Amino acid sequence: MTILEQMLEGTGSVAILGHIRPDGDCLGSTLGLYNYLRLNYPAVRAAVYLEEASGKFGYLRGFEEIRHQADEEAVDLCVCLDCGDLGRLGGFACILESAGKSLCLDHHVTNTRFADTNLVEDGASSTCEVLYGQLDSQKIDRTVAECLYTGIIHDTGVFKYSCTSARTMEIAGKLMAKGIDFGSIIDNSFYKKTYIQNQILGRALLESVTFFDGRCIFSAIRQNEMDFYGVDSKDMDGIIDQLRLTEGVEVAIFLYQSGAQEFKVSMRSQSHVDVSRIAAFFGGGGHVRAAGCTMSGSIHDVINNLSQHIARQLDL
Repeated sequence: MTILEQMLEGTGSVAILGHIRPDGDCLGSTLGLYNYLRLNYPAVRAAVYLEEASGKFGYLRGFEEIRHQADEEAVDLCVCLDCGDLGRLGGFACILESAGKSLCLDHHVTNTRFADTNLVEDGASSTCEVLYGQLDSQKIDRTVAECLYTGIIHDTGVFKYSCTSARTMEIAGKLMAKGIDFGSIIDNSFYKKTYIQNQILGRALLESVTFFDGRCIFSAIRQNEMDFYGVDSKDMDGIIDQLRLTEGVEVAIFLYQSGAQEFKVSMRSQSHVDVSRIAAFFGGGGHVRAAGCTMSGSIHDVINNLSQHIARQLDL
C-alpha cells in the first residue's frame, strides 16, 4: 500500500492544491489525482483549488471544475502537488492549515517539507512521475493518463531535459497504452502558440542580451510591453526554453514585470550551473537546471545580483 493509499483510508473529503501560476506538471498532477479519486474513490469528496490557468489545458478532464477561491469548510486531507514551500500555495494555504492531515508529493530539490507527510523524489522528472508511483496502474483510465502524460512532457521538455530517465520513458509508454492521443497533447499543449504569444516571444528574443562572453543570456518584458501586446504570465511559456537553446549559452534568464519594481525570474542552465541554489538565495526554488524566484529592483539590479552568483559557479 502506498503512502497516498494509506492516507486516503477513512478519508471523506480531499482538497487538492498546486502552486501559484500553475503549469503543465501542476495541472497534470492535480487533475490526474482528482480524476483518479473520482474513478476509484467515489465516496470521497474531492476538489482542486488553483489559480486560473492557460486555456490550452482545457482538454484535461476536470479543468472546468477547478475552484479558484478557497472554501471555509475544513477537509480531512489536503494533498499538495508540485509545490516546494507553503508560500507557493498562494491564497490556498489556508486550506492546508485547516485540514485534518496533509500530504505533499513533489520533485523539487528545494522542497521545504511543509506538510505533515512529505514524499519528495528530487530525482524524478516531474510530480506526475511521483504521483504515478502512488497510484494503482491498473486503475488508471485514459482521462488520468492524459493528465499524467501532460505533466511529464511539460517538465521534461518532451523528453529532452536531463531529468528524463529510463523510468520516465517507461511510465510514458504505459500511459500511451491507455489510448491517449499523445501527439495531439504534445502539439496543442506544448508547441502550439497563439499569434500574440509568437509576437511576445519574438520581442523577447529580439531584445535579448548576452554577457559573460556569451555564456549567459537574458531578456526582460516590462509591464507596458505586456499591456501593449495584451499578454499576461500565461503567455510567457516557452520564452526561457528558447533562450536556453542559444548556441554557447550555459545560463538563460527571463524576467517579466509583475509589479512596481518587481520581476518574476526564470532560469535555465545547460550542464554545470545549479540555478536552484541561486533561486533559493533569493527566496525561490526549483531544480538544478530549472528554477525561478521573484526579485525587486530595476532590470539592471536583478541581472546584476543574479550575475554575481552565476559568476561564482562559472569560475569553478
